[in-house]
Amino acid sequence: MLRAIKRQPKAVLAIIVLSAIAACGDTIGKQGLIGAGAGVAGSAVLGTNLAAGAVVGAAGNVAFCQTFPERCT
Repeated sequence: MLRAIKRQPKAVLAIIVLSAIAACGDTIGKQGLIGAGAGVAGSAVLGTNLAAGAVVGAAGNVAFCQTFPERCT
């Protein structure tokens, strides 16, 4: 198991990022902050622009949580 984690660190980080996105937050501010954090983590994994990842993650999480509040806990 440890060998698989060492060989595929991007896959492990991707799972962590997806888990972070699943946590919505109670307020719009928290939703944006959680989404931004997940976006930055995803951008770091993919090696892309961190600021763009934060913006996209925040917007995506707020939009999802506002559209489907019953899915956010």
